[in-house]
Amino acid sequence: MVAATLSLLVGCGDESLSAYGAGDRLWVLQQLDGKTFDPRAEITFDSGGEVSGIAPCNLYHGRQVAPYPWIQIEALAVTRRACPQLREEARYLQALQEMTEAEVAGEVLILRNQAGREMLFRATD
Repeated sequence: MVAATLSLLVGCGDESLSAYGAGDRLWVLQQLDGKTFDPRAEITFDSGGEVSGIAPCNLYHGRQVAPYPWIQIEALAVTRRACPQLREEARYLQALQEMTEAEVAGEVLILRNQAGREMLFRATD
């Protein structure tokens, strides 16, 4: 029922994170759960609800289906290239899928959930 309601809300115009300041920007992860995240991880949000980016090792894409200020990323697909940062990549992708709330404040994007997890991104030029 909740998923159906969210789908209806998103279908009534762009109420996604993209329309509230996150769209058409490249966001780079700075912190995960309050700690600096050293490998590079990026995310972008387009106006159609598509989410894509580069995790420490692989490309990924999915759909953002919840209206702002919520976030729900579904159908996440990831390429399968190996690299030394696979453990960090797994942490990043798992956290990304657990986020439920978003906040855009200028050059800062914060994703969080009720369990206290948080991801802090900064926009790049």
